[in-house]
Amino acid sequence: MSEFNNSKTKENLMKAFAGESQARNRYTFAASQAKQANLYVISAVFDFTACQEKEHAEVFYNFLKDLSGENIEIEGTYPVDIHDSVIKLLRAAKHNEYEEHDDVYKSFAETAREEGFPQIAATFSNIAEIEKTHGDRFSYLADLMEKNQLFISDVTCDWVCLNCGNIVFSKEAPEICPVCKHDKGYYIRLELAPYTSISCK
Repeated sequence: MSEFNNSKTKENLMKAFAGESQARNRYTFAASQAKQANLYVISAVFDFTACQEKEHAEVFYNFLKDLSGENIEIEGTYPVDIHDSVIKLLRAAKHNEYEEHDDVYKSFAETAREEGFPQIAATFSNIAEIEKTHGDRFSYLADLMEKNQLFISDVTCDWVCLNCGNIVFSKEAPEICPVCKHDKGYYIRLELAPYTSISCK
């Protein structure tokens, strides 16, 4: 215990817990903003990712179980991503996810290996890869929005309504779902599913 208690890895776990917790809240805020803009698909993606960040936070936090009741002092920098534009929110999220993948968690994994905590090192590495996936997804959606192709495709494809599950084969999402009558903002390319209604508990 004393070896872990005196380690840099202990501090890195708490930094990661703090970072993931903040990311979850930022994405929850972004989801609300996207929903207000009638971009229900983007809202669902932010909520979907927020739930995964919550799980990452829990994984990191559980490594600190033996230190229950103690306080861990850390220093760190965390982003302030408050934007009026949903595209800017997506771009900021992409940047932060890539930073976790490229710099932060790879460094934390290396430190954990050097300090003799291989399981923690593997966890940092595995979650780093997940963050890369998050970044890629945010980037793709931002690209689609910038090209005005979030609801329009160059080729005929399947679109699924996130509210009722109706699937339409077309070059663009319908203005109104023919089944549940919800706005086209609920439609997403089927290939991007499963951004379904998910609740974090």
